[in-house]
Amino acid sequence: MTDLPYRIDLTNCDQEQIHRLGQIQPFGFLLALSRDWMVARASANIDAFFPVTVEDVLGQHASRLMSEDAIHRLRNRLAILRGPDMVERSFGLALYEGGPLLDIALHISNDMIIVEGEPAQDAAASDSTMSIRTTVARLDQAVSLDAFFRDGARQARALTGFDRVMVYRFDETGSGEVVAEAARGGIGSFLGLHYPASDIPAQARALYVRNLFRIIADVDAEAVPILPLLDAHGAPLDLSMSGLRSVSPIHIEYLRNMGVKASLSISIIVDGRLWGLFACHHYAARLPSLERRTAAELFGQMFSSRLESRERRIAMDYETKARQIADRLLTSVADNASLLTDPTWLIDALGDAIPADGIGVWINGRSALSGIAPSPDGFARLVKALNRNAAGRIFATDQLNAHYPEAAEDGHVAGLLAIPISRSPRDYVVLFRQEIITQVRWAGDPHKPIEYGPNGPRLTPRKSFEAWSELVRDRSHPFTAAERRVAETIRVTLIEVVLRLADEANVQRQQAQERQELLIAELNHRVRNILSLIGGLIRKSRTASASQDDYVAQLEGRVHALARAHDQLTRDHWSPAPFRQLLQAEAAAYLGQDADRLVTEGEDVVLQPQAFSTASLVFHELVTNSAKYGSLGAEGTVLVSWERDDQGTLHVRWRERDGPPVTPPTRQGFGTTLIRRSIPYDLGGTAEMRFAESGLEADFTIPPAFVGDAPPKTRKEGRPGGTERPTQARRPARPLKDMRVLLVEDNLIIAMDGEDILTQLGAAEVQIAASVGEALRLIGETPFDFAVLDVNLGEENSFPIADRLLERGTPVLFATGYGEGIGQPESHAGHAVLQKPYTIESVASALGSHPAITDG
Repeated sequence: MTDLPYRIDLTNCDQEQIHRLGQIQPFGFLLALSRDWMVARASANIDAFFPVTVEDVLGQHASRLMSEDAIHRLRNRLAILRGPDMVERSFGLALYEGGPLLDIALHISNDMIIVEGEPAQDAAASDSTMSIRTTVARLDQAVSLDAFFRDGARQARALTGFDRVMVYRFDETGSGEVVAEAARGGIGSFLGLHYPASDIPAQARALYVRNLFRIIADVDAEAVPILPLLDAHGAPLDLSMSGLRSVSPIHIEYLRNMGVKASLSISIIVDGRLWGLFACHHYAARLPSLERRTAAELFGQMFSSRLESRERRIAMDYETKARQIADRLLTSVADNASLLTDPTWLIDALGDAIPADGIGVWINGRSALSGIAPSPDGFARLVKALNRNAAGRIFATDQLNAHYPEAAEDGHVAGLLAIPISRSPRDYVVLFRQEIITQVRWAGDPHKPIEYGPNGPRLTPRKSFEAWSELVRDRSHPFTAAERRVAETIRVTLIEVVLRLADEANVQRQQAQERQELLIAELNHRVRNILSLIGGLIRKSRTASASQDDYVAQLEGRVHALARAHDQLTRDHWSPAPFRQLLQAEAAAYLGQDADRLVTEGEDVVLQPQAFSTASLVFHELVTNSAKYGSLGAEGTVLVSWERDDQGTLHVRWRERDGPPVTPPTRQGFGTTLIRRSIPYDLGGTAEMRFAESGLEADFTIPPAFVGDAPPKTRKEGRPGGTERPTQARRPARPLKDMRVLLVEDNLIIAMDGEDILTQLGAAEVQIAASVGEALRLIGETPFDFAVLDVNLGEENSFPIADRLLERGTPVLFATGYGEGIGQPESHAGHAVLQKPYTIESVASALGSHPAITDG
């Protein structure tokens, strides 16, 4: 054997350049021709096939060896080549006049034309194509994958004639397993044996993807060198696509130790990757003809195609079912986002798609675990380790401690499939699989022994291929490629849900912000109107009052009426409310004893909540503007009349009379905009305003969908336009006579006003407090007979104060400016509530109905 340009020993066997050995097997010859058909290299045995020596042809034109007809035929075959990994063949071709018939293989290697030839065999099978059709038809009839593999092995053995044909499948690590076998009797069986990845090194597996067929005709044959061995750049010829390429000495030792004299391999390529091989062994030298080897290569391609179809069909059925599960998952989580944090539900939901023994969910730093899973601390460490992976990619392993030993300390969890469902922060759904202890039957000890031979430390392949068993621990059932694809589908599904929920939350926040801004603008407008009105009430009351007491009483009454009017806007907000009551509340709030200057005429009807709220705003603005600028601000009147037409549409008319002359405003403010646009925009009705000289006129229509008949109890006898006149307030009695009262109020001015009212109602002593702490201190120092507690005290509430007082038997009266719904706990649900602002009438009324006062 000619010396190689480098040594092969234990230190570099995995990097051995098996495609650059510089030698071929002796059953054929090799020529390397330049693009202009000059002979650049030739195998040393060229004289066995041509009447010339290798020295005679190097540097000569190919016509020195071949006839013009042969060169022409080879050029035509070369024209068919498309790509660097293609090989064309020509059978039974005489390269020179009177020469032997040869089978020729052509390919391109680094801009060189490689011509390989071998004697055409007389016994070459001429029915190879028909044999392929028959064998493929039998493969299609196999009902299972195991049967498919067995039939494939039998058909390949019939086609090649080798003693043993194995279907050899690679796993993800490069190790292999014999999954099917066809062999002559008496030579034993390798079925079910495993082989380590080092038996077929990575560079050999990569070459099998490019060159689908490999023949070793005789392991004892002397390799033939290619001359010259190195080119001008010091590199041997690349023989990746060569059919004659010689054999690595390591592989020769391996085959000899198995007793194999000839070997043949056919690649099984599925989805562009090396799925496995047809590994064929013969126990004597054997060389099938190139034509039969070509037929065997075609069979391997057809087998690969059928296998790929079967695996895709199985995966498609599985993934279709998984997508249905993912769709159900999407629907369920979209309806109830809290399911994402329920690991029990998730493992049930995902169990049919991806079998697992446990599950962990990590969302926003919170974890939930179910089934066989790490401890909470171990899961937190695992998530931290997973964060080192690329964002947005699933990760699967059946050997957790090999990747994350710090997270595999619990022992029971051996494999996981991590599905990231966000980017920042990293959230995960992690499926766990428990340890499965398995017994693997190896073809001999998989650990390579070292021997020292004449060439130094050499790799000596196993000399014994007796079955050698090994227990495999710390491994789980691996997650298949189909399961990983399903996990990717689930990842996209869950991210879609998370993003949808986030979008919905953002929309809700934006809508809430917009509503808040609108409410603030509306509140600002209404507060300014209220302040203006109060200023007007103060000025008008001062000129109309004969005494200070009357002035104060009248002003208090009107302010209290204003508060009642604003309560009316919210009290019946979620149920139909009487339209007439809306007008009466507004009139009473602004006109007090003169409320009958707003005359109402029409049947009793109610408005739906949306319409009632909108109409309240509109008529609030009308009453406010009239009180400021129109008839209600002078000595005039306003007539509001309404009626329903045949379709049920409510027509409302506003007419001001006997007021000051009216001129159109120079600008349209927010109030005018509300009057003109609220009913058309919110309700689909109409609104018109006319600034007649005699007074403002307005006409509105409210669609029938918002109008209903008033319940009988709301109808009033007497004239339709009548309004309830408020009774003149009488000076209340002294219900708090000689009592010591606690008043809790966080606003000093309101507290001082309340102190005066309580004193007028007979309290002998009133102590005020602004906070819970201050009130509890006073309670500890002073026994109180009664307490008035403002519910909301900034960031606190007064319920702890009430609890302390009730423990001591002290009656309490709650006060609030938030309406009746103050959110009392159950322990205080029965206590009376005083609506703010404080007036002597409202406080006296609340005390008059309080059990502690009436019983006393």
